[in-house]
Amino acid sequence: LKSCSPGRARRTNASRRACLIARFGDIYAEERLDAETLLRTYISDVEMVQRIIYIAAVESFHAAKMAYRQFKVRVRETLSLGHSGPESLEDTVLDYIVRHEDLYDVQASVNEVIRSMNINPKISFPPEIDFIVISTLIRELCRMAFSMQTLSPPLDIAFGIDGELFSETKYHRSFDSDFTAALVAYHVWPALMENDIVVVKGEAVTKR
Repeated sequence: LKSCSPGRARRTNASRRACLIARFGDIYAEERLDAETLLRTYISDVEMVQRIIYIAAVESFHAAKMAYRQFKVRVRETLSLGHSGPESLEDTVLDYIVRHEDLYDVQASVNEVIRSMNINPKISFPPEIDFIVISTLIRELCRMAFSMQTLSPPLDIAFGIDGELFSETKYHRSFDSDFTAALVAYHVWPALMENDIVVVKGEAVTKR
């Protein structure tokens, strides 16, 4: 992602997109399960553990998107001073960000996610433990979500709320779901979206 030469960000869009979609699947299969195993040592309630991980994913995307917007503004302001073409300023800014993603302050986003989780009324943690225990998952989600903003169009996650009508196109049902239930009790993993079209299904629990 960092080796693109100027002018190549848009031409490498398809390959970067494919890598990031694969990374989304890897995080679901690996880091998510590692975080779940770790949380289960502190919390016996499986639903609470899964809610914590889902909210970590949602907050990570939110923090990374905010950071990307701020980063892009700073880059645009700097490059506009000496920009003369032949590419548009917007393309030059995008190329710069793709080549310098290592300048993204991912730790600031991780801190922001943990702050948001600490005040989220839907999740709770034993007082002697901190959400920092799943910071590896949060960091990887933030990095991936930031990179997804450099795509055209960017990738994002679906907005999900408890009690919404279950969507077969958006989610898989968890194995412990009531398969006859029409409503989502809670979400386990978000769906990945591109322009309101589902790219990768998420996971949800349905119960009556």
